[in-house]
Amino acid sequence: MSALYIGLMSGTSLDGVDGVLAECADTHTRVIQHAHLPFPPDLTAELLQLNNPGGPDELHRAALAANALARLYAAVVAELLERAALPPSAVTAIGAHGQTVRHRPGEFDGTGYTLQLNSPALLAELSGIDVVADFRSRDVAAGGQGAPLVPAFHRAMFAQPGQTVAVLNVGGIANLSVLRDDVVLGFDCGPGNAMMDAWCRQHTGQPFDAEGRWAAAGQIHEPLLQVLLREPYFALPPPKSTGRDLFNPSWLANKLAGFETVAPVDVQATLTELTATACAADVLRHGADSTRLIVCGGGALNRHLMQRLQARLPKLSVVSSEQAGLPALQVEAAAFAWLARKAVLRQTASLKSVTGAQGARVLGAIYPA
Repeated sequence: MSALYIGLMSGTSLDGVDGVLAECADTHTRVIQHAHLPFPPDLTAELLQLNNPGGPDELHRAALAANALARLYAAVVAELLERAALPPSAVTAIGAHGQTVRHRPGEFDGTGYTLQLNSPALLAELSGIDVVADFRSRDVAAGGQGAPLVPAFHRAMFAQPGQTVAVLNVGGIANLSVLRDDVVLGFDCGPGNAMMDAWCRQHTGQPFDAEGRWAAAGQIHEPLLQVLLREPYFALPPPKSTGRDLFNPSWLANKLAGFETVAPVDVQATLTELTATACAADVLRHGADSTRLIVCGGGALNRHLMQRLQARLPKLSVVSSEQAGLPALQVEAAAFAWLARKAVLRQTASLKSVTGAQGARVLGAIYPA
């Protein structure tokens, strides 16, 4: 069996697909190639619409969006193989997370559900490689949150014996891992880039605030920040997870009632501060004995956000994951290559201490090529 796996990630930021070709073993994960393809604008728009319930013919549209996503995944796979000059047979499996459009674990009937748009059978057909998908639902069935999935990988990549290490992934949603010798904690802090990106798209036409320059030009509106921070989710104890089901433009519009005169640039500065404040508070609450915060995901490229995290955590060194050995935009994709290997080997990959499930479970369903 080859040690080569491909990991694919398209997160709540809806900016596109990151893929890595990685060598995965018990003792290491080494990225060999990285590729990124942006979402076509019509697919981004459709995925945003499908995050909101009540649209016309949702099942039909969701199925076609899943096919479109699988074709984009297949294009990323082809790009990785071409760059590495490898045939599909050289890769054991692809880990393809899919696009989360609903995440409601534990709700409604006591089990709840999590739903990722994906067409792993089509991806297996197009790529000629086994595909591992549907990573969350097994943990949800065992009473867990099904998220975050990456803390076990963070432990494998970033843990230091005898030290507490904090790892913050800032995608559309921000999630924190606290790595200790005896136990790993992990949970979603709240919005990462999702609210900042949505506001930026609405007021500038740009998909995101590059390096946080727009936010840096504004002023934090403290009364608005306090209203945002009163969101009950922030006070919930872990295990907990969230997504666009909660943190979406409608949530923000409700919070902005009464703040119509605040300049858009100041709202952007305040939304950036919301992410920094919520994440920093969780680091201090659950990982105050750490000396370093490793930040990955697109948020690590937001210079202003990184500065605000550092300001909120003066006793910690806030660094990009690149300084810890893995570029920020490769971490989550590498995690799904690692998770695919775990599934192929029938090894557990979830952590009860993170998701609150009844125990560790083998995650993912395998679609043979």
